[in-house]
Amino acid sequence: MDSRRRSMLTKSIQSALFRDPKSFKKTVIGRILAFFCIFYIRLIRYEADLFRNLRNEIWNIGDEEYAASFRTRNRKRPLQPLGDLGYSGSTFFSTTDSKFIIKSLPRHFEHSFFRRDLLEPYFEYMKVHPDSLLVWITDYVYAPFVTLGRLCGTTPAHHIIMASTFVGRDQDPLKEKWEKYDLKPIDYFYPERDLFPDPLVSSETIKKLADKLEDKVRISHGDYKDLMAVLEADTEFLCSANAVDYSLFMVRFPAESQPRTVGRDNKWRAGVPSVDGKWKYRVAVLDFFWAKHMLRAQAMTGVVQMFNVIGHKGPMTITTTAEEYRTKFLTMVDAMMEIH
Repeated sequence: MDSRRRSMLTKSIQSALFRDPKSFKKTVIGRILAFFCIFYIRLIRYEADLFRNLRNEIWNIGDEEYAASFRTRNRKRPLQPLGDLGYSGSTFFSTTDSKFIIKSLPRHFEHSFFRRDLLEPYFEYMKVHPDSLLVWITDYVYAPFVTLGRLCGTTPAHHIIMASTFVGRDQDPLKEKWEKYDLKPIDYFYPERDLFPDPLVSSETIKKLADKLEDKVRISHGDYKDLMAVLEADTEFLCSANAVDYSLFMVRFPAESQPRTVGRDNKWRAGVPSVDGKWKYRVAVLDFFWAKHMLRAQAMTGVVQMFNVIGHKGPMTITTTAEEYRTKFLTMVDAMMEIH
């Protein structure tokens, strides 16, 4: 994405977060004018009250603290690009204070599943499980009108805002030693990587589709039990929503670092120390937007199953069941651990 498109998109996102969605009126003239927008498109918040409840009541993120992360200071916009890091073609931005990440959802089956099927259950689950390790999704902004930029793919129209696992890194003198891992069960065949590679996605991104931790997570028995108990509950919830292909995002940084956190106290979001005194670990569950019952997933399942009759590529995330994916995911996490 070039600098002009990035600048206009960040302006669109920022404006949406400071615009009252109740004041937005859908008119015929508005639809016509919006259609011819290519780079700057008007975005508004989706279910603003629900997300405010999540932030304020469940995660203890105050309105002023939240707004400050998106406010322009010294004529500098508060969002900076992180590059097209996602295999789905998603675009990522970070707030300059590193507290929040903005991710576009360009694929219709992903954002429609989140809005229609997952959002309300996610809200209810978080109310009962405030210490869940599912990534905190703090806002959702979208374009209420069809635009040329949206149709041409130049400007994504759906974006989620998430609490960042990297909060505090930029202020850490040891920030160069921070490491991140996007972990999935590695014995799956990924058809969108191996069968239908996207020409818009860089080869470097394809290589990082599923990281591998060449080490062990050395933690105490008590921390291990706590982690697995939370992940078992979280993945049971995702399984009930028929979700697959989610990942464990793990950040590790030097044990002597004391990075700040955002919102509710949680040791796995702040950093759990390793028993050998070398690292601290942060953990979140990401990318739970692929649902087995969505039309795209069903179509891809059929295509890949036919290909697999000849190709014999083995099990795949989109042809597995939600129950099987959950089992392999938990097995992967368990195998990473070295308990003391």
